[in-house]
Amino acid sequence: MTPARRLALALAWLALLAALGWAAGRSLELGGDLRRFMPAPETAEQRLLIDELGEGPGARLLLLSIEGAPQETLAAQSRALAARLRAQAGIALVANGDADLSAIPARLRPYRYLLSPRAAQGGLSQAALSEALAQRVADLGSPAASLIEPLVERDPTLEMLQLAESWQPAASPRLVDGVWFSRDGRSALLAVQTSAAGFDPDAQARAVAGIRAAFEAVRAGTSSRLVLTGPGAFAVQVAARTQREASLIGTLDSIAFALLLWIAYRSWRAPLLGALPLATAGLTGLAAVALLFDGVHGITVAFGFTLIGVAQDYPIHLFSHQRPGVSPWASARALWPTLGTGVASTCIAYLTFLASGVEGLRQLAVFTIVGLGSAALATRFLLPALIDPAPRDVAEWPWLRALWRRIARWPRLGVGAGIALALVAAAATALAPGAFWENDLSRLTPVPADALAQDTRLRGELGAPDVRYLVTLAARDGEAALQRSERLLPVLERLRADGVIAAYDLAARYVPSAATQRARQAALPDAPTLVRDLDAAVAASPFVPDVFAGFVEDVQRARSAAPLRPRDLAGTPLASSIEGLLLEDGDGATALVTLTGLRDPRAVAAAVAPFGARLVDLKQASESLVAEYRGRVLAALALAAVLLALTVWAVLRAPRRVARVLAPMALTTLVILAVLRLAGVELNLFHLVALILAAGLGLDYALFFDHAGDEPDEQARALHAILVCSAVTLLVFALLALSTIPVLRAIGSTVALGVASNFLLALLIVRRPARGAMA
Repeated sequence: MTPARRLALALAWLALLAALGWAAGRSLELGGDLRRFMPAPETAEQRLLIDELGEGPGARLLLLSIEGAPQETLAAQSRALAARLRAQAGIALVANGDADLSAIPARLRPYRYLLSPRAAQGGLSQAALSEALAQRVADLGSPAASLIEPLVERDPTLEMLQLAESWQPAASPRLVDGVWFSRDGRSALLAVQTSAAGFDPDAQARAVAGIRAAFEAVRAGTSSRLVLTGPGAFAVQVAARTQREASLIGTLDSIAFALLLWIAYRSWRAPLLGALPLATAGLTGLAAVALLFDGVHGITVAFGFTLIGVAQDYPIHLFSHQRPGVSPWASARALWPTLGTGVASTCIAYLTFLASGVEGLRQLAVFTIVGLGSAALATRFLLPALIDPAPRDVAEWPWLRALWRRIARWPRLGVGAGIALALVAAAATALAPGAFWENDLSRLTPVPADALAQDTRLRGELGAPDVRYLVTLAARDGEAALQRSERLLPVLERLRADGVIAAYDLAARYVPSAATQRARQAALPDAPTLVRDLDAAVAASPFVPDVFAGFVEDVQRARSAAPLRPRDLAGTPLASSIEGLLLEDGDGATALVTLTGLRDPRAVAAAVAPFGARLVDLKQASESLVAEYRGRVLAALALAAVLLALTVWAVLRAPRRVARVLAPMALTTLVILAVLRLAGVELNLFHLVALILAAGLGLDYALFFDHAGDEPDEQARALHAILVCSAVTLLVFALLALSTIPVLRAIGSTVALGVASNFLLALLIVRRPARGAMA
């Protein structure tokens, strides 16, 4: 092919890739919903955990501390920041100790007499009204007059203000100048709840950025600083840190890939052409997932690009086997049975993920199968037209010949030695001290220890609820759940009085059941009675007659109004609190009770059990779900191993060859497990993903050493290709192993160890004695 045609083909290939990227970008919707990578929950606890991971109030809570300035400055900045955040999109609720009357809009304020028990308990009698008006006179002559005056005409008893104060967290921090402060008085504290679900990293990032921007606007050049913690803040911090490290490692990997291929083939075109099949794999895989699924999970993309890393080996094999006198098309044809066997075996193995019942794994299967298949086809049918048809034969390189002669003197690993190695590795894996599996997801967090300590401190200061335990009450509908919650209130009060818990929160604290509201309605005075008692109270005060007509109107509206339902609060700041504490679906409703300062879980469980409530341990639920997920992955991998072995058998036919090709991969898996367990590593999902990739690399190395047979020049070419492949892969994953991100470190260390073991075992098991001596 002429240089002009090669250039045209290369440009056409790049144009196709660009078109694929454009098409994938148009339909690609990246998501962060971890529930797509979880199996369907089977128990009530697991269902609750899945809901709490995304929509629960704990997942949407951000804790703020303003520090580094005098108290009066911090208090003023707390009020200013709260005001800005309450008007900001994406923020559902802001609490800082001041009574926020915006929680209930004006249209719903008559309901204050149904939501509060005070009016029904004699709070609107003549004596109570006289006392309230006397107190209002004193308030209007105090510094709080500007706050009180707009409320008095329609709410002389300040029921709305009392209600807003009662909705503050049950274990609130101390108040200084009307806002929350830490116990040492050095920090002003706020709690912010985002509208976005906890699994939406982009929305959480926007919320965090909005909070920081609002703080910069209110600090006005003072010395104060903002401390921001919580799941959303940590997610943003971890995402930024992961992106920085991944970007740095990716840049170093790209440079290393280019340099290694340039050194290995002494051609500047090798790195450029070698990247084309890998780019093809990534873009076709991404396009396939984008077209076949409604949304693509970020984990799918990250793991997918990791697993298709084996595609970088395909062009390297073609480069190392190309030599003068043989056309590139003939080289590609000769390699295709071996290359196709490896690709087909791997893709068939990944098919098992389609039957896993987990959408994230199905996406991963589609991404990997399409990506590896397209990379292999591009290497077979496009790349030969672009490479140098007459490069120097690597089999003639003196250093490679010398290396192969030394390797040829190595003893081969026989059946007995292989079995012994397998038994030793299996015994080390089984007998290593410590837990085998890591079920605690929190131990995978790369959040720095000082940030976690700050979060713990702020949670203690703000009285944030326990993130592990919840009390749950199941009922046929929301009304029944609220009624059952109300019957639990005396028990919770007793537990708090006994010091078993410091505080609690539940939906009925904000919206009582309809039955309770109707009972309060019946206790409200009718218009003539209220006007008579009010006139008597006004006569003994400085207030003028008829000034409280709006108050009488609100009470009468409350007497005739339909009970307030949780759904009536939609679109208000209060809705966010209630939605997280009252879960309704087609199967019924579940009321949640969050606990603060829990000291004795068993005592709580025993106290609430007679009322049909259960204390749920979300940590235990998460561990059971992780174990179930791992079981599905392991079952898929076991089936994949069987299918892979059958595919290799169908191609190679000879039992001894099949055993030789599969042995390095199987032994390497045992060796990796043994080394990790002896190093005290508890295995997790990311190790399993890395083991899959390591197995694919091992199969690739073994197949090409087997392909070389006993012909010395072919053996040298196979050695050169596998040396380059393993060097590139080892460098990439060794860099990942140095990462501070646990996920990246787990994948990097596992694959790097697998590359070294697969290469060595393939040499010791698969290589055959060469015919004749290599000159």
